[in-house]
Amino acid sequence: MITQLQQTSQEDYVEIFFILKDIKLLMLTSERIRIFRILRTTWKVDVFIILTCVATYYTHEYLIAKAIAIPTMIPTLLGTALAFFVGFNNNQAYNRWWEARTIWGGLVNDSRSWARSVLEYTTDNGHPQVEIQQIKERMIKQMIGFVYALRDALRKNDDGYYSKFLSEKEITAVKQQTNIPNAILSLNAKNIHRLSELGSINEFRFVQLNELLRSFTDNMGKSERINNTVFPTSYIYFTRMFIWALVIFVTLVLADSIGVWSIVLGWVVGFVYHTSHLNGMGLMTRSKKLLPAFL
Repeated sequence: MITQLQQTSQEDYVEIFFILKDIKLLMLTSERIRIFRILRTTWKVDVFIILTCVATYYTHEYLIAKAIAIPTMIPTLLGTALAFFVGFNNNQAYNRWWEARTIWGGLVNDSRSWARSVLEYTTDNGHPQVEIQQIKERMIKQMIGFVYALRDALRKNDDGYYSKFLSEKEITAVKQQTNIPNAILSLNAKNIHRLSELGSINEFRFVQLNELLRSFTDNMGKSERINNTVFPTSYIYFTRMFIWALVIFVTLVLADSIGVWSIVLGWVVGFVYHTSHLNGMGLMTRSKKLLPAFL
């Protein structure tokens, strides 16, 4: 029986790694990004940009050209200002994504340390070995349940999968709490206290295990903050508005020199700026979804 419990604990220990590893980062893990994949994402906006350029060109030909000449400085200054906006958005979005990536790495490392410490740093100290093994198995399973519960909390989708790793009594206890992942960590805190009472761990190892629980709590709070904090909508709104203004002015200015080809070049400028902006917003979105995706 003891051998079976040890084997189960080792299997649960391995399962923690697969829970936290079995995912890909969409386009971020691809070494090559094909233009077709980008166009498949942006084609709706591309159609609107082309239609806008067409409408702007014919408006210029039949209305504006005979009345006023658009200074070339306008799209130049607007493009420069827009480059700062897009650059700021992408920089902030990448910082958010990297922070989420760092939090995920912390959860992976702490999970490994937790399972290893529970399995290797506890002794029976004269007490029935079966009881100690049951506590160790329960501690690892509860941590797996914590991972799934945190995933559900971040996704705001309670499928109850975490309950597979908890007993009926434990499920009843955690469901009485508002924050289920934190309630599961509290269960493990009681397990640590029980091991200390049995003399299975000394004071130093007690502090180490409690420090790991604190680290889990910190990473949980950080992931909740990223998941619940929206990117400032004013930056998104003004950036998109300036992109459309730039497309219009570029088409108007180029219509005098290259005629109908201004529609094509207007679309190219809009495509470049829009894709760059979309890349930053995609990073921001993945920074919010990175942890629930990995978990």
